[in-house]
Amino acid sequence: MNVVNRRQALQRALMNGKNNQDAYHPFPWYESMRKEAPVSFDEENEVWSVFLYDDVKKVIGDKELFSSYMPEQTSSIGNSIINMDPPRHTQIRSVVNKAFTPRVMKQWEPRIQEITDELIQKFQGRSEFDLVQDFSYPLPVIVISELLGVPSEHMDAFKTWSDILVSTPRDGSEEAEKVFLEERNKCEEELAAFFAGIIEEKRKKPEQDIISILIKAEETGEKLSGEDLIPFCTLLLVAGNETTTNLISNAMYSILDTPGVYDELRRHPELVPQAVEEALRFRAPAPVLRRIAKRDTEIGGHLMKKGDMVLAFVASANRDEAKFDRAHMFDIHRHPNPHIAFGHGIHFCLGAPLARLEAKIALTSLISAFPHMECVSITPIKNSVIYGLKSFRVKI
Repeated sequence: MNVVNRRQALQRALMNGKNNQDAYHPFPWYESMRKEAPVSFDEENEVWSVFLYDDVKKVIGDKELFSSYMPEQTSSIGNSIINMDPPRHTQIRSVVNKAFTPRVMKQWEPRIQEITDELIQKFQGRSEFDLVQDFSYPLPVIVISELLGVPSEHMDAFKTWSDILVSTPRDGSEEAEKVFLEERNKCEEELAAFFAGIIEEKRKKPEQDIISILIKAEETGEKLSGEDLIPFCTLLLVAGNETTTNLISNAMYSILDTPGVYDELRRHPELVPQAVEEALRFRAPAPVLRRIAKRDTEIGGHLMKKGDMVLAFVASANRDEAKFDRAHMFDIHRHPNPHIAFGHGIHFCLGAPLARLEAKIALTSLISAFPHMECVSITPIKNSVIYGLKSFRVKI
């Protein structure tokens, strides 16, 4: 299967699942697949899908059996560490890990709190606001801009670029694929030029930001090149705002949708980190990951052949009744909570500490600021590969 056909097949496979579900409530479909076809093969598109916790965890975590490398990738995100295998993945990750140590995160905590407080101050005194547009979108994009060391006045451009990079063609047709690729390629060129300029500035005058840390970092005597840095900066820009925006929105929706939880968290803010973990399990921002079988292997009694593409439905795995008691319930007291919303194995999300920190500060601050909050309306994101809300109006 050639590159374009493979990408179209993947898109059609995702669209097939999408057509069977409500954009923000796909869980009945996941449940039916776990029961009726936990490992299924889409013959038309030549793509496997797995839905059970143990199977998904194996597919995304076993680097000996499944590869993250996608040879057809031409995008900067596609060429970043999320689609690398060892040893290159190990080499790059060992360097970029330096930007996400507990010490680095601790240094940023006061600034994240300050940004959060400034945003909340803007809608104090109002009776209603859009939690996404007014809060959960600007917070992560301002934070990631400052973490990267790029001017936050480019925030609107970042959002536009991010939206394009996580978008999918409107359908599986060749025309839709062509339009999608043209738009994405233009976006890639703009982003690459933008980051190339920023990286050049940081090489001359490093500061206390992630790009400067990465430029200075050395592993076995080898510095990261601009060729490595640009894809990583692009990945961090997108992952640092799209998924964290959705984590905060999904968490607050789950809290408001479950009677008594908002009031309990007001009384016991120390429970917020547990609420964040449960929101990650209950409404995973990145619902599906893909891998390629490195050799013939059996999953759930089905033989996957070398080279087969596999979709691992993380959001379904996190609702697996065999793994989680009362999996359909949002329970902030759940313990243990071995969700895999951040992935598993060598590709466990690098930005997980940052996402958790932002979500904890965001939820704690919102709940503390407003004695009462209720959902007015939501508009889901209609996208196959990310899960969240485009609009979330609340009354305070």
